[in-house]
Amino acid sequence: MITLTRPEGTRPEDLRLSRRSLGLAAFGGYAVYAFSAQAEPIRTDDHGLVCETVLLPAADRQVPAYVARPDAKGRFPVVVVVCEVFGIHEYIRDTCRRLAKLGYVAIAPDFFVRAGDPSTISDFNEIRRIVATASDAQVTGDLAATLKFLKDQKYADRGHMGITGFCWGGAVAWLACERFKDFKAGVAWYGRLSPPKPTEFLGEADRKWPLQLVADLHAPVLGLYAGKDQGIPAADIEAMRAALAAAHKKDCEIIVYPDSQHGFHADYRTSYDPVAAKDGWARMLAHFAAHKVAPKPAT
Repeated sequence: MITLTRPEGTRPEDLRLSRRSLGLAAFGGYAVYAFSAQAEPIRTDDHGLVCETVLLPAADRQVPAYVARPDAKGRFPVVVVVCEVFGIHEYIRDTCRRLAKLGYVAIAPDFFVRAGDPSTISDFNEIRRIVATASDAQVTGDLAATLKFLKDQKYADRGHMGITGFCWGGAVAWLACERFKDFKAGVAWYGRLSPPKPTEFLGEADRKWPLQLVADLHAPVLGLYAGKDQGIPAADIEAMRAALAAAHKKDCEIIVYPDSQHGFHADYRTSYDPVAAKDGWARMLAHFAAHKVAPKPAT
């Protein structure tokens, strides 16, 4: 049984992998390093949806992205889904389908494509290497390419776009709302807020983190955090709350689930907390709806 306890995934000493978990994860398309053999992940079908891989026009190459959207005419509001350190695996794809069923265009860019596919890897040192290559400039550029792609699609409502992200992607969601005016709202699931310790692996030493750019927020962000997260101390959450108040970001809010662990929404892990996950999902949808990113059910 595997429990991930940190926003960057976990450390090798945190867990031991079983052959059964590896086999089940590979068969189901889940991240092999994090999958629990005891998990019963939510599985969302693609009936009534268009699900496809598209290519985004980044500066240095085309970047693949998974898209799920209603199979219907018209323009639909958009949610960009930012992955964990494990990349685009079945949990992320299923999250996109869940959103598409509600009436969103959900798109998940592959930020790690240049270095490899962390979802298929059981060696955590190799996952660390892949994630570390995703520099701040590259991630920001890939988000810009995502927005450019969406603005050219007849099915996307460019005036109603939000972003959500998990773990590594939670920090990206905060930063995206700090850097892009296109997003009307963001939801960050247990994303790191402040610079990591020197021993961590999250990219270049001088990259910016959400707490450092609060004053630049263009859109309200809902933060969903876990009280038992070993990688995000309560002091960081309180510092973020204070920074938001000081910057007069009144529509931002941080919710902490005191008995939950990092990754409580990830239904393929032992850290999954169905009560917190359900509540957080409902809060996310309400936050989007309150800030011009309400779903448009297909007719």
